[in-house]
Amino acid sequence: MKILSKYLTTVGVASILGLSTVANAATDLTMYYPVAVGGSLTKIVDGMVDKFEAENPDINVNAIYAGNYNDARVKALAALQSGSPAQLSVMFSIDIHELRNLEAIVAFDDVVSTDEERQWLNSFYPALMENGKADGKTWGVPFQRSTIVMYYNKDMFRAAGLDPEMPPTSWEEFVSMGKKLTKKSANGTVDQWGAMIPSTGYPYWMFGALTKQNSEVLMNQEGTETYFDKPGVVEALEYWQDLGNKHAIMPKGMIEWGTLRQNFLDQKTAIMWHSTGNLTTVKNKASFDFGVAKLPGNKELGSPTGGGNFYIFEKSSAEEKKAALKFVKFMTSAEQAAHWSKSTGYMGVGPSAYETETLKAYLKTFPPAAVARDQLTHATAELSTHEAGRVRKYLDDAIQAALTGQSSAEEALTDAQKQAERILRRYK
Repeated sequence: MKILSKYLTTVGVASILGLSTVANAATDLTMYYPVAVGGSLTKIVDGMVDKFEAENPDINVNAIYAGNYNDARVKALAALQSGSPAQLSVMFSIDIHELRNLEAIVAFDDVVSTDEERQWLNSFYPALMENGKADGKTWGVPFQRSTIVMYYNKDMFRAAGLDPEMPPTSWEEFVSMGKKLTKKSANGTVDQWGAMIPSTGYPYWMFGALTKQNSEVLMNQEGTETYFDKPGVVEALEYWQDLGNKHAIMPKGMIEWGTLRQNFLDQKTAIMWHSTGNLTTVKNKASFDFGVAKLPGNKELGSPTGGGNFYIFEKSSAEEKKAALKFVKFMTSAEQAAHWSKSTGYMGVGPSAYETETLKAYLKTFPPAAVARDQLTHATAELSTHEAGRVRKYLDDAIQAALTGQSSAEEALTDAQKQAERILRRYK
C-alpha cells in the first residue's frame, strides 16, 4: 500500500505540475573526434564526457573515436548525409573552408546568446583562432591544439660534448649539433641519427614550420591563394633536403610520422620534431633525460599551429545546438583545458587554463609543458584553403618528390603551385 500510495502521489504531483516523460527527455549529442598522436587520449576524452554528463544529466554525449583527422572528417560528413547526423565534431582546424562551402557548420556567433557566452568565445589565444575565423565570425573553437616542438635527448647531448640546456636555436646550429649527435659504427652504419623530421602523415605541417622560419607563409587568410613557389619557400624545402642529402644528420628520403615517437624513445635519434600532443606520452615512457624546446629559426623563429577544433553542425536542432555549445564550453573551460593539457601535452587553449592551480603546479615540476604555448608568439596559421584536401595533397606530393630525389625543390613546388592555382581560381 505504501508503494501504491507513493506512486499515486508522484503521479498526482506530476499531473499538477504538467510534467511528462517528454518534458524530462534528455538531449542526445553525437560527437566524432580524432587522435593523431596515439596514446590513451580516448580514455581521457571518455572521462571528460562522463564528468560533463554527471554535471548535466539532461544531456547525453556519444563520443565516437573516428581515427585520424582525415578519417574523422570523412565519417562526420558521411553521417551528415545519412539519417543519423552528428551534432558536433572535433575536426581539423584547417577544414573550416571546406565545411563552410558544404554549409555543414554553424557559426558559434549565431549560437551564443549571453554576455557570458560571448566572453567565453573571445577567451582563446588569438593565434589558435586564426584557423577558426572567416568572414568576421567564429566557426571553429580550439580544443586539441598544438605547435610543433623540438624534443631532444639530453643524455646524447652530454655524450656529444654539447650543453644539454642549450638546444639549437638556428638552422646553422641545428646542422652543426646534428653532425655531432650522429653516430656511426665501424662499418659506416648509422647507429644514432642527429635529428629526424617526419615527412609522412602531415608533411605540409612540418614544411609550414620551415617556411615560417624563413619568413614565408603558405597561403592567404581567405584560403584563396597559395605561395608554394616563392623563393623563400623553395629555399626552405632545399634546406630540408640538405639535412639528409648534404649534411647527413637524418635519414635520406621519407621519415614516418607514426613511428618517429618510438624511434625517439628507442634512442635512434637525438632530436625529433613532433606535435606537443606527444609530450605526456614521451614524459611517461622516456628512459632518459629529455628536453623540449622551440623549433630553431633562420630569419625568425616559427611554427604553425595545428590540431583540432570543435564544430557544431548546421543540421542540428536549436535545442541540440545549445546543448552542443554547453558541452564545448565545458570541454574548453579553464579547469578542463588544464586537465586536458596535463594529461596529453596539448596546450591549454586560453590563458585561463594556465591560471589554474592544476597547470601552475604542473609547470613548476615540468616546465616543458609551457613550450608549445610560449611558441605561440612565433606561430602562424596552419595551411588552410578551399578544397584543402586536394591542395594539401599537391604540396605533400611536392615535398615527397623533393625529399626522395625525384625532383628538385623548385620544380616540385612550381608544379604544386600551378595545380593549387587551378583549383583555387573559382574561389577568388
